[in-house]
Amino acid sequence: MGKETGFLELDRQDRTYADPKERLTHYKEFVVPHTEPALKAQASRCMNCGIPYCHNGCPVNNIIPDWNHLVYEGDWQNALEVLHSTNNFPEFTGRICPAPCEASCTLNIQDQPVTIKSIECAIVDKGWEEGWIVPQVPAKRTGKTVAVVGSGPAGLAAAQQLARAGHSVTVFEKNDRVGGLMRYGIPDFKLEKHLINRRMVQMEAEGVQFRTSTEVGVTVSMASLKENFDAVVLSGGAEDPRTLDIPGYELSGVRLAMEFLTQQNKRNAGDDEIRAAPRGSLTATGKHVVVIGGGDTGSDCVGTSNRQGAASVTQIEIMPKPPEKEDKALSWPNWPMKLRTSTSHDEGCERDWAVLTKRVIGENGIVTGLECVRAEWAGGKLQEVAGSEFTLKADLILLAMGFVGPRKPGLLDQAGVDLDARGNVAANVQDYRTSDPQVWACGDMRRGQSLVVWAIREGRQAARAVDEALMGSTELPR
Repeated sequence: MGKETGFLELDRQDRTYADPKERLTHYKEFVVPHTEPALKAQASRCMNCGIPYCHNGCPVNNIIPDWNHLVYEGDWQNALEVLHSTNNFPEFTGRICPAPCEASCTLNIQDQPVTIKSIECAIVDKGWEEGWIVPQVPAKRTGKTVAVVGSGPAGLAAAQQLARAGHSVTVFEKNDRVGGLMRYGIPDFKLEKHLINRRMVQMEAEGVQFRTSTEVGVTVSMASLKENFDAVVLSGGAEDPRTLDIPGYELSGVRLAMEFLTQQNKRNAGDDEIRAAPRGSLTATGKHVVVIGGGDTGSDCVGTSNRQGAASVTQIEIMPKPPEKEDKALSWPNWPMKLRTSTSHDEGCERDWAVLTKRVIGENGIVTGLECVRAEWAGGKLQEVAGSEFTLKADLILLAMGFVGPRKPGLLDQAGVDLDARGNVAANVQDYRTSDPQVWACGDMRRGQSLVVWAIREGRQAARAVDEALMGSTELPR
C-alpha cells in the first residue's frame, strides 16, 4: 500500500477546474491537474484493501492499488506499465469515464474515495510527456487478416490488441476521422481530439490500417469483407437515437443531440460549414434551448449551448429527481443512483425532473415552445399529474434521450447476424462470436449504449477471442 496511515492523515483533494466565465470562452479542456507532490499524496491514501472493490467496480479491472502505490513511490514508468496492462487508452477513461471504481472504493463509505480517475489520467499524461508510450510492433506476423468495423473505443481496442498479436488489421470508419462518438459526440472541452490522433499514429506504426469515409454496407459490402478477411469484428456502436413521438416533432427547431454536438466538433476541427452541416447550420446562439434527457449527452448539449451563446438553457428529465446523497448501506460498492451535477451544469442551466413532454408549439413551421406536464409514479407506471401543465419557451429543442441500439440498414442488414431481444447484435461475453462463425461483435453494438470503459473491455476481450479462433491459442490478456 502507499502509506499505512495516508487515508487517516489526508482528505480527498481532486482536480479543480478553470473558472466558468473563462472556460465558456473556448472549447478546450479546462481541468487543472494536480502537482506531482499532490498526486503522490493522494495516491498514498489507497489502503490496498484485502478485497479491492475498486477492481470489481472498474469494467477493465484496472489494478488500481498497484499503480497507486507506484505513484506514491515515484515509480511512474512502472505505474504506466501496470495501467496499460488492462487499459489501452487510459487518457480517454481518465477524462470521460464516470469512475465507477471510485464509487466502489472502500473510502467512499465515508464519501472520501481515492482520486483514482485523476491519478490514472496523470500517469498516462506523464507517459506521453516523457516519451514512454511508443508503438509495440509484433516480432512476427501471423499472415491472418482482420477487419474491424467502427473506430470507437471498442474497435480501437480490438484493433490494437489484434495488431500486437501479429495480425494484419484494417479498421473501417464511415466518418472522415477516426474515433466514433469520442470524435463527434463528446465535446472537445471534455476530450480534445489530438488525444485520439496520437493513438492513431501509434496504432498505424503497429500495423493497423485505417480506412475512413468508408461505410461497410454502403461503400463496401459485408460480403467483400468476409471474402477478403479471415475475421470480421463488428464494433459500430449503438447509434439509432430514441426519438420523440409527440405533435410538432417535425418542426425545424427540433433536432437530435448528435447533430448538434457533431456540428460543433467539426467546426472546432476546421471543417467548413457545408461539411459540418448537411441538414443546415445548427447553433444555439441567442436561442432559448430546451434539452430533453438528463444524462451525459444532455449535459454535453448544455455546455455546448452555453459556449455558443444561448439566451437560456433548460434541461428536463422524465424520471424523478434523484436523492442528493445515496444510502451507502444499500448501494455500496455498486454504482449509486444519486443526483449528479456536471461541470456543464455549473456553467449555467435550469434543470427540472419528472417532466413529460406533450406538444411542440410553433409558428410558421418554427419552434416557439414546448408544452409539458408533471409526472409521478403511481400503480407501477408513470402518470400525468392533473392540472400541472406548463409551457417552456423554446427556439431550439435538442433530443438527448439515448439510443435504442445499432442502426440496422446497410451493415447489419447485409451481415444477417442474429439480434437479441433489444435489437443489439447477439453474442456472448465468452467468445463474442455472432451467429456467423466468421463475425464477432463487441462494444455498444453488442451490449447497447454504455460507457467508454465498457467498450474498451469488450474490444480487448473480443480481440482475445478472435486471436484464439485464428491461431488455436492466444497470449492476449482477457
